[in-house]
Amino acid sequence: QVQLVESGGGLVQPGGSLRLSCSVSGSIFRIYRMAWYRQAPGKQREHVATVSVSNSPTYADSVKGRFTISRDNAKNTMYLQMNDLKTEDTAVYYCNVPNNLQPWGEGTLVTVSS
Repeated sequence: QVQLVESGGGLVQPGGSLRLSCSVSGSIFRIYRMAWYRQAPGKQREHVATVSVSNSPTYADSVKGRFTISRDNAKNTMYLQMNDLKTEDTAVYYCNVPNNLQPWGEGTLVTVSS
């Protein structure tokens, strides 16, 4: 069974940076594109960014120019570098396989507050 483990969240001031990691068990990571999602309090989960197997990214308009998604296929790990964080980025961040959704992990909480 595939396991998704997110880490790297925390409390940061507006304008700050964080780097999230997503560790994926199993060989599925090297076959499929991967994505980050987030769910803010009281809101539905939303797509943040996707990265292809060859590291080609796409982003939601709300994070373009501030977030960078990447992956290391040798380590079965995906990353999300988040810069110039805003209060509206506060959410629990999750990773998953968009074309082959797996059981969701626990996510990692990002809180942007002064």
